[in-house]
Amino acid sequence: MSNHSLTLLTDLYELTMMQGYFKNKDQNETVIFDAFYRNNPQDSGYAICAGLEQVIDYIKNLHFSKEDISYLHSLGIFDVDFLDYLSTFRFTGDIYAIPEGSVMFPREPMIKVIAPIMEAQLIETAILNIINHQSLIATKASRVCYAAKGDGIMEFGLRRAQGPDAGTYGARAAMIGGCIGTSNVLAGQLFDVPVKGTHAHSWIMSFPDEYTAFKTYASLYPSACILLVDTYDTLKSGVPNAIRVFTEMREAGIPLSSYGIRLDSGDLAYLSKKSREMLDSAGFEDAVISASNDLDEFLIDSLKAQGATITSWGVGTNLITSKDCPSFGGVYKLAGLVKPDGTVIPKIKLSENTEKVTNPGNKTIYRIYEKETGKIKADLIALVDDVFDPKKPLLLFDPLEPWKKTKLPAGSYTMKELLVPVFLKGECVYTSPSVMEIRDFCQKELDTLWDETRRLMNPHKVYVDLSPRLYDMKISLLDKMNS
Repeated sequence: MSNHSLTLLTDLYELTMMQGYFKNKDQNETVIFDAFYRNNPQDSGYAICAGLEQVIDYIKNLHFSKEDISYLHSLGIFDVDFLDYLSTFRFTGDIYAIPEGSVMFPREPMIKVIAPIMEAQLIETAILNIINHQSLIATKASRVCYAAKGDGIMEFGLRRAQGPDAGTYGARAAMIGGCIGTSNVLAGQLFDVPVKGTHAHSWIMSFPDEYTAFKTYASLYPSACILLVDTYDTLKSGVPNAIRVFTEMREAGIPLSSYGIRLDSGDLAYLSKKSREMLDSAGFEDAVISASNDLDEFLIDSLKAQGATITSWGVGTNLITSKDCPSFGGVYKLAGLVKPDGTVIPKIKLSENTEKVTNPGNKTIYRIYEKETGKIKADLIALVDDVFDPKKPLLLFDPLEPWKKTKLPAGSYTMKELLVPVFLKGECVYTSPSVMEIRDFCQKELDTLWDETRRLMNPHKVYVDLSPRLYDMKISLLDKMNS
């Protein structure tokens, strides 16, 4: 959030490896790294990509200041010639990325870096820190919004976030995921997103009585009058006093454009239904009933199933921390070495855990849509020089169980390449949309998912397949390494 460079936002081993490369390798040796994740967070059927704008700012400002060099020198582990190299360091490589707001799936590169080895190594930690966090919160927000079935979700988590940056960039990610506003004023200023809020119980308690507190608040904010009704007794005191204030406003000719009540404790299903009856009986059928109180997608889904009359939801702790799944799990792996003539020597990481075996080579991603519905059929990780023609049949197969095959008839599908260039030869060639534009794009992306993939429990899996050439390359490398 400050103008301070994030260059030292890195693990020490990135710098020690850089010095090793500096001493033992050609500084211009070009490599390919992929940033990807292995499992969808929150047991979801998908994830939402977020954080690219901050990655761009990080790369643009990547340099070692005199203070940085002095600090590194003080550690006593870096030689003067290496520190001299760092003093003029700039990123000169290429970066490709999935645009923010995009739906994405496991094992496909969120970000691809093609750069001299020391540059590509240094930026690993910061990229993962940024993309992991914001993608996690954007995914959580999209699930919460899905559970609300069109009701507005407000992000209210700043005071429970793990620090100012997590609260502010988390609010940004939550907006991308579908929230209609945030309580975080700094996020509103930085990212030009709507800020929303009402008042606390302390407001009520600071006045002689609840009615006076409500009346005073209504006189201050008549066009945004949401009254917190559970300080003393929701049904015996809070709602009746709110109705009294709304009645006085109506009799005084004050327009009731955005008004209602907020529930923050108790049995939200029961209280909302009783409150709705009381408001309707008093002639306030259009009064909003909003709710907060440790909400998440599962509780909202349950309350909707119980017939709760809540139409606006404030979600805090469980959203801003993604409490049930507090980490995203993105990784950054070497995929290839680029020879001076441009040919790629593919690299693969082996593991006894099948899902940790990486995909080698210089790759891209194609999204395959069912032409009739516009829904996602599968994603296809391919080598960058693979060629496909939607006018011809397409054979897809599961790379882990290759006997499982699907043949798409010619003309029955469309394809879109997901990775876009962000930096080329160190220069940024990508302009980030506004947060609200990314939010709108994300909603369109989510519409390409089948309902079965969006359900909260046991979602349908979207297959991420490999092209035949990439699959053959992977198997060949595995065979060589095991021979």
